[in-house]
Amino acid sequence: MHPTPGDTVTTRLDRAVGAVVGSAVGDALGAPYEFGPPGQLTARGQEMCGGGGWDPGEATDDTQMAVLVGESLLERGGLDLPDVFARFQRWAAGDPKDIGLQTEDVLTSGEPWDRAAARHFRINARAAGNGSLMRAATSAVYFAAAGQAGTMDAARRIAALTHGDRAAWEGTAVLHELVRAALCGADPLAALPSALAAVHPDHRERYGRVLAPDWHPGLATEFNGAVWPCLGSAVWALRTTTGFADAVRAAVDLGGDTDTVAAVTGTLAGARYGRRAVPERWTAVLHVPLSGFGDRVLDAADLRGLAQRLAGRSPAAGDGCG
Repeated sequence: MHPTPGDTVTTRLDRAVGAVVGSAVGDALGAPYEFGPPGQLTARGQEMCGGGGWDPGEATDDTQMAVLVGESLLERGGLDLPDVFARFQRWAAGDPKDIGLQTEDVLTSGEPWDRAAARHFRINARAAGNGSLMRAATSAVYFAAAGQAGTMDAARRIAALTHGDRAAWEGTAVLHELVRAALCGADPLAALPSALAAVHPDHRERYGRVLAPDWHPGLATEFNGAVWPCLGSAVWALRTTTGFADAVRAAVDLGGDTDTVAAVTGTLAGARYGRRAVPERWTAVLHVPLSGFGDRVLDAADLRGLAQRLAGRSPAAGDGCG
């Protein structure tokens, strides 16, 4: 039996909200355990309790940057890369509680938006952190309607604002495509072969390894602060669990870069299971302070509204599910 058009719209919107709110929830749940050993969440037996300098339910730079991307897309009517970069710079100048070292270097370098990340990569030869992956929930929802090629291209362009290594672009593009598939009602895991086929050939083998059905985080050869093991860990958490909460808990219990791995997992799990699967006890305390933008603090209702507006665009191309 096929859903009615009204049911399809409702389901898609519910999943879009799930992706954005789910990412923020994962971020806040994992923040107190960042850079710690595996199993801390289970051992502590407390959730959204704060710690490590974070208040209960406080989201980190992962969600803050995602909000900035989403608001730029809506206010500028599409992808305005200089505007996104300027918002990032304003945020970085506001002394946020947490900001990735690479991202900070790029945003404070004084270089223009279209050269800053590339120059950083030329000098440092390392720029494959997960900082572009962590903020992708809002742009993934917005560009899902553009189809596979459109959403993956947008992901690469946004990632390149702060990450000069193509590995970061390709991982962010894969995440965008998996969210697109989920919003269309498909299993994002079943979309992996098609997504991998669209990855740049120089990076396809690496992503193929970490996204394979038999891969698990114990096989990672790099810290999960790198983009490919981060994405691989999030896909593993989705594959080995059967619900939103368990997937995000599994991601946090991996240890390491817990906020970002859980944020990416929350994006995928939220897109797959929808907003109703996100525990209300987690969203009740969720909040997102925006440094550099006055005293703005977004809550779960604000994030829901943002996601609804991002999903509500109606491009001539349709819903991206064809």
